Amino acid sequence: MATDRFQHDDQLRRQIAANLDQFEHQHPPGETLAGAAVALVVSASEESEACLLLTMRSAKLKKHPNQFALPGGKIDSGETIDQTALRELHEELGIVLSPDNILGRLDDFATRSGFRISPVVVWNDSDQAVVPNPDEVASVYRIPLHELLLPQVTDIITEDGGDPILTLTLPSVGHRMYTPTASIIYQFREVALLAQSTRVSHYEQPKFAWK
Repeated sequence: MATDRFQHDDQLRRQIAANLDQFEHQHPPGETLAGAAVALVVSASEESEACLLLTMRSAKLKKHPNQFALPGGKIDSGETIDQTALRELHEELGIVLSPDNILGRLDDFATRSGFRISPVVVWNDSDQAVVPNPDEVASVYRIPLHELLLPQVTDIITEDGGDPILTLTLPSVGHRMYTPTASIIYQFREVALLAQSTRVSHYEQPKFAWK
């Protein structure tokens, strides 16, 4: 599998947008689940390499403290999924982007903790500095997109003989990342970068993430 580095340029933006446009994202059943949105933010490194922004949630948070996450949160009354993703990106990382920066959607993911997460792919073409909100974000990671194509980063584990849990261990992060965040990022790889219609809703979440 090719592991060439992705440049953060108009060609990549068009490629990702076209791949997402051809993908029919799915909305899983579950009317009792609370709506939430996360942003997969394609940003540029100092060397103009394309990367995704990943956060470590603050220990102060009641839900999922000290866990890897994408910028996002619960959909407020009257908000659309896209509006929530952009608002949460601003609140967590200080980045203000417009609806024109949204490239498309991935499959919704139903979590054990009672949320239906809607992933929104966002192109960051601004030069705004990332300013983490200390009340929500402990640290920020920039994942070069080429790392997602490395064969050794993906692993499937189980707990007590249960359903498979997809995990990612990326060099830029240095720690194992679990579903749902790992599965959402993996589907981004498959759909946005490789133009595959890979589904991930069947992957289980580790029990520490159920609450």
